[in-house]
Amino acid sequence: MKLTPEPNGIAPCGQPSKLRQMSERTLRLYDTMTRQVKPLELIEPGCLRFYSCGPTVYSYAHIGNFRTFLTADLVIRTAEAIGWTVKYVSNITDVGHLTQDDVADAGGEDKMASALKSKEGEQFNNVWELAEYYEDAFREDWARLNLREPFVRPRATQHMREQIVAAEQLIEQGYAYETPTGVYFSVDSFKGYGKLSGNTQENLRKAVREVVLDDNKKEQADFALWKKDDKHLMQWYSPFGWGFPGWHLECSVMARMYLGDTLDLHAGGEDLVFPHHECEIAQSEALTGKPFSNHWIHTRFLQVNGEKMSKRTGNFYTVRSLLEKGADPLAIRYALISGIYTKPLNFTDQGLSDAMGNIERFKRSDAAVAAALENGGDGPDTIGVALDELYEQALDAMTNDLNTSVALAKALEGTRVIQREAESLSKASGESGKRYLDRINALLGIVRPEREVAGPAVVTPASKVDEARIQALIDERAAAKKAKNFARADEIRKELDAEGIELRDSPEGTNWVVKTAL
Repeated sequence: MKLTPEPNGIAPCGQPSKLRQMSERTLRLYDTMTRQVKPLELIEPGCLRFYSCGPTVYSYAHIGNFRTFLTADLVIRTAEAIGWTVKYVSNITDVGHLTQDDVADAGGEDKMASALKSKEGEQFNNVWELAEYYEDAFREDWARLNLREPFVRPRATQHMREQIVAAEQLIEQGYAYETPTGVYFSVDSFKGYGKLSGNTQENLRKAVREVVLDDNKKEQADFALWKKDDKHLMQWYSPFGWGFPGWHLECSVMARMYLGDTLDLHAGGEDLVFPHHECEIAQSEALTGKPFSNHWIHTRFLQVNGEKMSKRTGNFYTVRSLLEKGADPLAIRYALISGIYTKPLNFTDQGLSDAMGNIERFKRSDAAVAAALENGGDGPDTIGVALDELYEQALDAMTNDLNTSVALAKALEGTRVIQREAESLSKASGESGKRYLDRINALLGIVRPEREVAGPAVVTPASKVDEARIQALIDERAAAKKAKNFARADEIRKELDAEGIELRDSPEGTNWVVKTAL
């Protein structure tokens, strides 16, 4: 069976958008393989073939997962902003990912089966229902955070035949062998093993001495392509007997099927460098004799208030748990992209609170622009030149290794340009303001939601507040300050603060956010 989509092993990319023109810019990213920032060199000019490892759907994805997915999203948005067409694939793992996955040949239970036995899993009749529920929840959170949809989101369980055939081919080519417990990839047979992570065969031999040994394997560093297990909750029949595929094989097969033998770019979290991506490289390059991916990027870990995120310490957060605390989904997105992906990010109360305030700036600017388009006069465009320059600076920052710190600063500077003239914007200025906010939203996804969420709404504290009353108190406070009645003004601030409403004063006026506490 031939797995490649085209005879030459290159998946068709499709036509570039007529709305975009190729710019002279390129996209420079840190490459994990070469340990340097370098331009993305595309196999086909103007077409980015991009694979990013998706979630294992055994529970709600946490905000650390979404930081990684947002890195991929920013790659897509930046590539499209410079006129490239992006063929993006992100998978769903719904079988084969084991609980002890920090070594090449993982052990323990399948994460899906383990989740079904948990307290949360009691609501499901079987593992298939559990997978469907958490995949739907993941898609809802994905939409809430304004992430772009992949052109395909393949599930591991939908591509079982291809994985079985790949395992057979690797045996035929001498890279894999069968044992009573499964089919294993021989690490010694692939001389390039370790080139991404630095984990050479010799290093691995030392490391696996700490791991439970399997006497059926030639080398303990060898990893499974297929696990024989006729008692597993999710199993398929293969030439090797009943069982399920190895986690690493799934991504190799699906990436190759939809994007061709060689990818332009492969992404994931830093925890996937080894063993997952190292094993993907070995399998894929052994099968094709070609480079698996020409560029690799990995997002560094997320901390919460200076500590590793953990359920045991009570600082483990999902998107929906933050929404229930009053966070705006766009503010969550803003906070998660506020730090550069190549450095660890500390997600804090203050950071989320600041993100809430900044999102309000975009909302107010959007409202001011809409008002100008409807009621503005025929005066000149007084903001267009400044906004165009700020957008170009934001785009330059993003093409330089996704420098979100600079890009977000430039985006916010644009809101100040709009707000300074908010009461007197002409229609021409309104048009420039709308163009700017539209372009910033396309680049960073922080101005407004891009689509409705199909799933049930999450009820948040923000949805229960009386906005009219809050605005009336803000107006009263402004009048009190004007009359030098500072005691009453302070009293109003304290009253709202006690209700969980934080007032934020700026040269453009006073706005409010619902306070969140992690």
